[in-house]
Amino acid sequence: MNATIVDRSRRPALRTTVFERSQPSPAAIAHSLGGTVAAPFWLDDVRGRRVDHGPLVGDVEADLVIVGAGYTGLWTALRAVERQPGLRVVLLEAESVGWAASGRNGGFCEASLTHGDENGRSRWPDEIDTLTRLGLENLDEIEATVRRYRMDVDFERTGMLAVAVEPHQVPWIAGPDSDDGRDAFLDESSVRAEIASPTYLAGRWDRRTNAILHPAKLALELARVIVEAGVVVHERTPVRRIDDAGSRVEVVTDRGVVRADRAVLATNVFPSLLKRNRLMTVPVYDYVLMTEPLGDDRLAELAWRNRQGVSDLANQFHYYRLSADGRILFGGYDAIYHAGGRIRPEYEDRRSSFEKLASHFLTTFPQLEGTRFTHRWSGAIDASTRFCAFYGLARGGKVAYAAGFTGLGVGAARFAADVMLDRLRGLDTERTSLEMVRDRPWPFPPEPAASIGINLTRWSLDRADHRQGRRNVLLKTLDALGLGFDS
Repeated sequence: MNATIVDRSRRPALRTTVFERSQPSPAAIAHSLGGTVAAPFWLDDVRGRRVDHGPLVGDVEADLVIVGAGYTGLWTALRAVERQPGLRVVLLEAESVGWAASGRNGGFCEASLTHGDENGRSRWPDEIDTLTRLGLENLDEIEATVRRYRMDVDFERTGMLAVAVEPHQVPWIAGPDSDDGRDAFLDESSVRAEIASPTYLAGRWDRRTNAILHPAKLALELARVIVEAGVVVHERTPVRRIDDAGSRVEVVTDRGVVRADRAVLATNVFPSLLKRNRLMTVPVYDYVLMTEPLGDDRLAELAWRNRQGVSDLANQFHYYRLSADGRILFGGYDAIYHAGGRIRPEYEDRRSSFEKLASHFLTTFPQLEGTRFTHRWSGAIDASTRFCAFYGLARGGKVAYAAGFTGLGVGAARFAADVMLDRLRGLDTERTSLEMVRDRPWPFPPEPAASIGINLTRWSLDRADHRQGRRNVLLKTLDALGLGFDS
């Protein structure tokens, strides 16, 4: 038998990450997770505030029918009646308002429409300045809407702190501060003065481009406002199909039919009612923990006075933030795709992911050992190959859709609403003329190629984190093609 000798000394050495070098004890991890409830904290927190919107009964007429009562559908309904008061709008939801991703996310409302400047600049370099401006204007309008309708959503324009936790990440965020000082580099001592974590080596704090809020409250408040404006909302009304009806459309449910002039599909991660979009997104499960309220003494140990949202710079990154009642939400890192692109409740409670998150939390904040998590949950993200939403029309321009937000829907859903409404009315606007809006991303391949490709990409991203950010041939090829998989 012939043997092949491989010179492994030529390969870049795998390095341990900070979360592997400084692991808390198994007992500390077990203590932190003891007694957690397998439910999204945000949805649990608003149980007493829910208003029941009864299911559809019989056939109804509308000017506009919207499928999906997450952020995309809710913002579309609001923008529709703001733009055309008196418009007859019917909103159909299979479960309840904000039940899916809109009630399970981290509550980061970001200005970016392109999943960050780097992704946007690489794909649409000629438009990036416009996209950046429109994203900031969109975030400003969300803040103004919250004020105008007196929405109780715990909205705080805190900005976002990107932290380097490995030496090779520091140059990625180094550089001059912005002229107005609202985007600033923080060295090790400065970033630890903002938030006391021994893992931080540097940071970059952008004060303009992010707000934090209570996700479920935002969904319920949007529902309140649109109902007060005359929108009819029906929960527990799954849509089976959408049919042409001459110049109109018929949205068919088990309980009746909505006949309307125009329709918007806002079904997020769930299978599209349009066959053309079935391979355009994949469901990726993201995992989250929420601590008990920390109290003044433990919060003071963190020195987290400015309440920024935080994300580290790894490919497999963490995101975290404070809640209004002094809890820490800690999520990310694992991004799990299940073969076949299925969405199932049993995928939401993944013990190894929660143990990993708890370990990384205690490494980030060792002074909080002894803190317990009260809630653990997961949700499926509608990931697209370009990492941000895509838009389109169908059925002769009578149906508009947006999908593939890849975790940025809290803010970008409002922008998507205006894009879809513009296109349904045939308007030529700054939004509709964008290449970013007119382009469609590459679809994911069918199974089993999708599972093989996604899992190889996840493995490659993990290897890059262990090799000082160096990307292998697969990742470089995907970068060159404008494809990929975001953790």
